[in-house]
Amino acid sequence: MVEYIGIEGIQRIVGRLGPAPFIEGLAAEIETDYRRWGEFDKSARHAIHSPGGVIELMPTSDGEMYSFKYVNGHPKNTALGLLTVTAFGVLADVETGYPLLLSELTVTTALRTAAMSALAARWMARPDSRVMALIGNGAQSEFQAIAFHHMLGIREFRLYDVDGHATEKLARNLHALGERDLQVKPCRSAAEAVEGADIVTTVTADKCNAIILTPEMIAPGMHLNAVGGDCPGKTELHADILRRVDARVIVEYEPQSRIEGEIQQLPADFSVTEFTQVLSGVATGRASPAEVTIFDSVGFALEDYSALRYLYKLQRQQNQPRKIDLIPHLDNPKNLFGLLGANTTRLPATPSSGRPLRSLAVDLTSI
Repeated sequence: MVEYIGIEGIQRIVGRLGPAPFIEGLAAEIETDYRRWGEFDKSARHAIHSPGGVIELMPTSDGEMYSFKYVNGHPKNTALGLLTVTAFGVLADVETGYPLLLSELTVTTALRTAAMSALAARWMARPDSRVMALIGNGAQSEFQAIAFHHMLGIREFRLYDVDGHATEKLARNLHALGERDLQVKPCRSAAEAVEGADIVTTVTADKCNAIILTPEMIAPGMHLNAVGGDCPGKTELHADILRRVDARVIVEYEPQSRIEGEIQQLPADFSVTEFTQVLSGVATGRASPAEVTIFDSVGFALEDYSALRYLYKLQRQQNQPRKIDLIPHLDNPKNLFGLLGANTTRLPATPSSGRPLRSLAVDLTSI
């Protein structure tokens, strides 16, 4: 039997903790795993692209546990009443190869993306940051706002989306949180939202080389959390922002970011820093209050590993694991066929094609 977490399961787990404590706890798990970066088997995710979107597999292992995530990105899905991003994942025991957990990761991906964004900002943004522009007010935006409010003390959110209904939805949901020290300001343009902001988060969905932020919008000391660009041909920042002499660009896993991140716009020798180097003290997240810091986030498999391991632990702590019979349990592991029952041992006199069984046996052995 394999433990299982579906939509009801993630609602129960997050509901008992609350979204903010869940995100902060997950951020701690992610930081712990990034600090042991060298233990992980790492590779860029495997992507299959189509005109409408992309389907990806994201595997990693630390030698004891293995995980993978299946995730899609189809921006036009919302017009059909479908989610842009869906995902599920597996956590497995390396020694036996047996899966331990099958879990939804659609909601969890939004939670872990927010946790990673806020974790990186703790190391990169100015400590006195209190105002954040949130450009792209779709499915991930509430999670980003909750993470930055509770983990970094952001008090004012300036919202912009080309879809005004999305901004109304986000503002309504943030007001419903009942946080008295939280101010929400819908804006008429990205430029209006960015003006005076300490942190700018871009989390748009269109699969294109968009220019959401231009160089003149960027002020000294800003931290840019570029989340929406996460596949080839999909970016949000003008390349000249990355080229600024006072800019520091930090990525999760450089080989993957070269393919999918904002830095896909730049030559291969453009210098970037991996986040693990900041945690280990090899590099700094911010050198001065005036520096412009850019977290070029595409999402990396280690973060999903952390999320799956975190869910596995929380479900066991709450002592209500649900299990599914995904893997057979056999008295004799060499007798897998016996699992199908005695009736299946009787072969038909003639195959479905109507040809004699003897003739079929000759055909098979000649292959």
